[in-house]
Amino acid sequence: MPQQRRKRRRPQIDTRNKKKVDCSLCKDGNRVDYKDITMLRKYVSERGKIRSSRVTRLCGVCQRQVAIAVKNAREMALLPYISPRSSKS
Repeated sequence: MPQQRRKRRRPQIDTRNKKKVDCSLCKDGNRVDYKDITMLRKYVSERGKIRSSRVTRLCGVCQRQVAIAVKNAREMALLPYISPRSSKS
C-alpha cells in the first residue's frame, strides 16, 4: 500500500497584531500637490525613481497620490525623469 502524503498547511497569519502603517501625509493632513517639489523629492530616489511604500512608510492611498503627483511634475518638467549620472573621469 503506497504511503499517503499529507498536505502541510501554511501557518495562519494573525491579523490582530498586524502593525498599522503610520502614514506621515495622513497624520499631518497634508495634501499631495504636483507643484510642491520639496515634498515630492522626499519620495523620489537620487536616480529619479519613485520610492516604494515600504521605504516611504506611506499608506496605499497616499502612495498612489504621490506617484500620480510625481508623474504630473515630470510631465510639467518640474522633476526630471532621470537624474544625470555623475561622470567619474
